[in-house]
Amino acid sequence: PGRARSPAEFSQEAWGERAAKKVQHRSSRAMPPRRPNTGGGGGTSSAAPPPPPRKVPLRSLLRAASVACGVQFGWALQLSLLTPYVQELGIPHAFASLVWLCGPLSGLLVQPLVGHLSDRIAPANSPLGRRRPFIAAGAASIAFSVLTVGFSADLGRLFGDNIVPGSTRFGAIIVYLIGFWLLDVGNNATQGPCRAFLADLTENDPRRTRIANAYFSLFMALGNILGYATGAYNGWYKIFPFTITESCSVSCANLKSAFLLDIIILAITTYVSVVTVQDNPTFGSDEAAPPSSHEEEAFLFELFGSFKYFTMPVWMVLIVTSLTWIGWFPFILFDTDWMGREIYRGSPEIVADTQKYHDGVRMGSFGLMLNSVVLGITSIGMEKLCRKWGAGLVWGVSNIIMALCFVAMLIITYVAQNLDYGPSGAPPTGIVAASLIVFTILGAPLSVTYSIPYAMAASRVENLGLGQGNFAFH
Repeated sequence: PGRARSPAEFSQEAWGERAAKKVQHRSSRAMPPRRPNTGGGGGTSSAAPPPPPRKVPLRSLLRAASVACGVQFGWALQLSLLTPYVQELGIPHAFASLVWLCGPLSGLLVQPLVGHLSDRIAPANSPLGRRRPFIAAGAASIAFSVLTVGFSADLGRLFGDNIVPGSTRFGAIIVYLIGFWLLDVGNNATQGPCRAFLADLTENDPRRTRIANAYFSLFMALGNILGYATGAYNGWYKIFPFTITESCSVSCANLKSAFLLDIIILAITTYVSVVTVQDNPTFGSDEAAPPSSHEEEAFLFELFGSFKYFTMPVWMVLIVTSLTWIGWFPFILFDTDWMGREIYRGSPEIVADTQKYHDGVRMGSFGLMLNSVVLGITSIGMEKLCRKWGAGLVWGVSNIIMALCFVAMLIITYVAQNLDYGPSGAPPTGIVAASLIVFTILGAPLSVTYSIPYAMAASRVENLGLGQGNFAFH
């Protein structure tokens, strides 16, 4: 003050003011404005950051996963009893596997489609939620389908089927195929949103995601135990005597009664999962926002277009999962049929060998029940195994165990074909015990297949912003 300033000093001062304004402008764009402190104390301190959102309790994850029990109960009946049943209707053994094509096809198309719709068409804060309507609709379709399959012989007779044993019932086969394909569609339409529901509730936390998928596998194991135990019991027609008709024998009546039990269990577990657990409105809301008109894409184009965003770890999970299920499907489709034909030397086509075949099917269902017990025990300890050894190592070891068990089944088949069963025709105890041991051991790798690939994929795909429902296996 008190002296005249030069033009250079004026220019320097102006440049400094402009630079300060630029820095201030950039800072205002980069950082959000502070809210004034409205609480007690000084007025210059900033407000405390909001507390992090409360995580969904583990008991809610447990309830949300419970629907897997009802779905898997029906799957267990389907896998243990329907391959033998469809041969009783007249479909040859060589073509029985073609009926199961709907499983992979519906898994490829229906599951990602339903997942895509649950990601997109409903906002996260909808009163009905994003996933629960699809879970409930899928459960309703399963209930309708099992009624159609269970009563296919009775409906076929209305279409003029010949009910003489050994004849081909074309009407019943058509009704059965319709119900069977709808059943697989309903199963895939339910399980996809259910897994996405769990992923939403865990908020992409790797540890909680593994726990949620372990809960899911645990309920699948419980459903398997109940389903296979139901299939192994041959006295359900006495509890539901109305199921025996002129066109439906004892084995058919047992199947029909088992499916009626399935509807009851499915209704209870769906209620627990859908009604008692609310969607998490704080997670995935960006996925559920409706796209603008220029962002809308055809579903299949968007599905296959998302492949270019997959990283190498995602591709490795996809490839290994696909190869694993190639190994699992022959066992899953023909396990009880293998026991009835190869171990008990029965046949559903030959009347004299039908009883031996059904004895083998029931013994196979008992083996699958033991398989499910091991599956459930493994699911309980899955989190500790993954923390100790790593999810990838656990998955790899389980696939090696699976392959060794399948080789053991080939050896057992060879030995059974070269043994003399004696005049009674009953298989030796050692052969039956060896078969049951293999069935039981396979429960451990099956538990890993049901949980670890989904958990690894969910954590990786969600980081890419592709949505939980767009990812489907097998």
